[in-house]
Amino acid sequence: MAYRYFIQLAYNGAAYGGWQIQPNAVTVQQQITKGLLAIIGFKGEITGCGRTDAGVSAGVFYAHFDSEHNFSSEDREQLCYRLNRFLPHDIVVYKIIPVKPGAHARYTAIAREYEYLIIRQKDPFRFQHAYYVYGELDIEIMSSCAALLSGRHDFRCFSKVNTQVNNYLCDIQLASWAEQDHTLRFTIRADRFLRNMVRAIVGTLLDAGRGKVSPGQFQKIIESRDRGEAGYSVPAKGLTLKDVLYPEEIFLKAPVYFSAENNEKIISHYYLDSGFQGQSVSET
Repeated sequence: MAYRYFIQLAYNGAAYGGWQIQPNAVTVQQQITKGLLAIIGFKGEITGCGRTDAGVSAGVFYAHFDSEHNFSSEDREQLCYRLNRFLPHDIVVYKIIPVKPGAHARYTAIAREYEYLIIRQKDPFRFQHAYYVYGELDIEIMSSCAALLSGRHDFRCFSKVNTQVNNYLCDIQLASWAEQDHTLRFTIRADRFLRNMVRAIVGTLLDAGRGKVSPGQFQKIIESRDRGEAGYSVPAKGLTLKDVLYPEEIFLKAPVYFSAENNEKIISHYYLDSGFQGQSVSET
């Protein structure tokens, strides 16, 4: 028997080789796993909502785990407290939330939102989490090209090659630039992202801002489905996962028992009714 829980957390990715456990790097998943083992003796698997690359940060991240313990709300608060005492200063656990047995941190998510930060003036206090870009940029052209990303398209041209995925289709709901003082913020929201996708998009949009790519050429890059046609990948340090959205009814007030023999079907956003509404869990 087991109960399923979501962990809501955040981390500064500068010191980590990404989320997923790797043989030759310290990762966030490794740190969370060590914490649960030390505190409650947990020896199972923790599944994240995605794989962030080395150096990428997350203002909001979710992972799920199954435990034989029926944690009360007080137990979950205490576990958060103890985890935060155990974890290094650059990782924080905000909540542990009971969910339906079929809920999956990765496959149940209905949208993810990333932000990429660019600074136009050298800044000794922000260089670790922003990409310094020197020279003139045509923000209007960059915004026109970003608007062409909206909708459901094959984004193979922005994907890392040799990626094991069934398809390259993504539904982009938002892609926009905002400029304030010496800072540029690129925000993008979609139902899913391919490996290296956001960094490749930003690099190509910067080429557009430098006059190397017109909106018409940007459209042809998308249609080419060829990574070689797109621009360079910007550094990981400017990228942050800002939010992950889930269907609100997967979240419960109290844990629900399920048996491993039942082989609970994963609640996937791909099969949800078109009228299904999601909720940002960071607001619950």
